[in-house]
Amino acid sequence: MKFICLTLLLVSGIADSRSEQFEVVGPADPVFAVAGEDVILPCFIKPNISVVDMRVEWFRLDQKDSVVHLYEDHVDRDTDQIQSYRGRTKLIHQELQRGNASLKLSTVRVSDEGRYKCLIQSKSQYDDATVDVRVEVVGRPPVITVDGFDRSGGLHLQCESEGWYPEPDLEWLDSEGVSLSSETTETHRNTDGFSVKQAVIVYYSGNIHCRVKLIHHMLETLINTKNNRFISWRTSVILISVFVVLNVIAGILIAVFAHKRRAHDQLQKAHDRLQNEKRSIQDEKSRIQHAHDRLQNERDQLLQSQKIIITQAGPHLKHAEYDHLLQSPKIIITQVVQHLRKYMAVNVTLDADSAHRRLIVSHDGKQVKDGDMKAVDDGKHRFKYYLGVLGKDGFSSGSFYFEVQVKDQTEWDVGVARESADRSIGGIVLSPDVGYWTVSRLYESYSALDSPPVTLSLGVDLQRIGVFVDYEKGLVSFYDVESMSHIYTYTDQSFNKKLFPFVCLGYRENKNSTPLIICDDY
Repeated sequence: MKFICLTLLLVSGIADSRSEQFEVVGPADPVFAVAGEDVILPCFIKPNISVVDMRVEWFRLDQKDSVVHLYEDHVDRDTDQIQSYRGRTKLIHQELQRGNASLKLSTVRVSDEGRYKCLIQSKSQYDDATVDVRVEVVGRPPVITVDGFDRSGGLHLQCESEGWYPEPDLEWLDSEGVSLSSETTETHRNTDGFSVKQAVIVYYSGNIHCRVKLIHHMLETLINTKNNRFISWRTSVILISVFVVLNVIAGILIAVFAHKRRAHDQLQKAHDRLQNEKRSIQDEKSRIQHAHDRLQNERDQLLQSQKIIITQAGPHLKHAEYDHLLQSPKIIITQVVQHLRKYMAVNVTLDADSAHRRLIVSHDGKQVKDGDMKAVDDGKHRFKYYLGVLGKDGFSSGSFYFEVQVKDQTEWDVGVARESADRSIGGIVLSPDVGYWTVSRLYESYSALDSPPVTLSLGVDLQRIGVFVDYEKGLVSFYDVESMSHIYTYTDQSFNKKLFPFVCLGYRENKNSTPLIICDDY
């Protein structure tokens, strides 16, 4: 009898040990963060079991005192935490039940760049994953200055920008987007980051662009060499030269004829004439300076009043004049959305047969919200873990556009999905790598779930999202319809299967009863 009991205990122990087998999964690619903003460091456990009763430790691989965040015995502990991370790290405790131990790092600093380890430990097992964090600091907009003309008539231009990290690339482009040959780039690093400077000589009139960029960010400034201010600038150089020569002549005349009393009257007349010319030149110089200051002020206001539009808002804008874009990006986005609504809009109806068992899809297929688990089949066509649902109709060519209302909902994904995308996945990011192109909200953080994910700093709560797809060009663009602004664009994608409209209310459970609504009221 004792032998039987002992055998049962051993078998039970082995079964418990096997039941706790898990794998910790992190991102395959580096996570890029912007200094001053917040970033999520992904870390999930497979299968998606709760880690509430486990030990979760985040630490740096490149520092001696390395604890970044420690969760143990159901509480967060900061006793051994690195001083610079105190008050800036957070685990989402509700997500721990879903096997999500991702770390939110607030107000990112350049010193946060490095390799992190996410370690999860149960009573009988542990595993870890490495997350490579890269920090980018977007510097100040590039400034173009004119250094004069060379003997052959070429215009000397110099572009410089500072405050970047890591070291950025600087390039000159003509009005057609062709790179211009330039001199060697000067790069310096100080406490504010990297500064770059580069000069170029141009021999024609038109728009000249100076572009400074990192992997995920870019700022650009242009100068129009057709502008009359360059002619005025050249004229001002001549007038100032004349002024200098006249002053020298005046000095010589005074030195030579001062001792000749008989020539005093003649000298006085010459002096008066020179003074009149001097005043005229001074007046002309003041007028030129005033015009220069006015133009400089207008340029500064333009740079401060709008953000640089990095990604094209739509293929039909590729030939738009840059000067027109500078007048008001909001007007252009409004025209884009109106164009898409008129010519590209499609009637989207949600497919209830593809919806997760918790989701309630309205009879007209235009609304979806979270509810209780339904007694329906859990076949391969339904989403198993993500609270997702597809549109009934897919697209394998051309362009299409639709809008989704996300107002008052705090957890969602909106975009498109490949027909062959796995609907049973759980605990991994819905990225293009697995057949999803979306923008996402989790609590108060917005992201584009690219590879790697990109944190979006929008400044407003999204209410209504427009989704535009150009199948042949591999482009998926998202627009904030309320503020008429561009959110994010996936470019250079390769589509070879049908794409379906896709909406999602998060992972496993969404306690917010507000529905996502397919909009038709254009």
